[in-house]
Amino acid sequence: MAVTLTSILKSAWTSLFESGPPRPYRDRPCQGGAWRQRFPDAPKQEIRNFLSTFAKGFAYRDSEKLKFGPEDGLLRIYRAHYPSKWLPDALEIETLAILIQKRYGVALSKVWSDNLTLGQLFQSTRRVNDA
Repeated sequence: MAVTLTSILKSAWTSLFESGPPRPYRDRPCQGGAWRQRFPDAPKQEIRNFLSTFAKGFAYRDSEKLKFGPEDGLLRIYRAHYPSKWLPDALEIETLAILIQKRYGVALSKVWSDNLTLGQLFQSTRRVNDA
């Protein structure tokens, strides 16, 4: 994909002046049902706590955490914020890695793949808690 000045400026504008999740996520309904369907044995509060950690890592308001479902990829969410590789980011992935390590004892680098979903990351935190 060719990088154009327009795409760089649009990405910069979005990153600097629009807060909260990127539009595809911001405009969707609550994803709580998808979480409950994927993890029927997980207490709602466990899911909410995990999503709060994710929201904090990406600097979203806690009230926006349920806009994200278990099938949402971390890198896709990140790329929705930063479609151009030429813009600096706010270290969302690195911040999330620190928070996940601190709260759950899971090293994001050990479970990372370019296709890692929120559901897969949540599952890895549950394995640690179950041990």
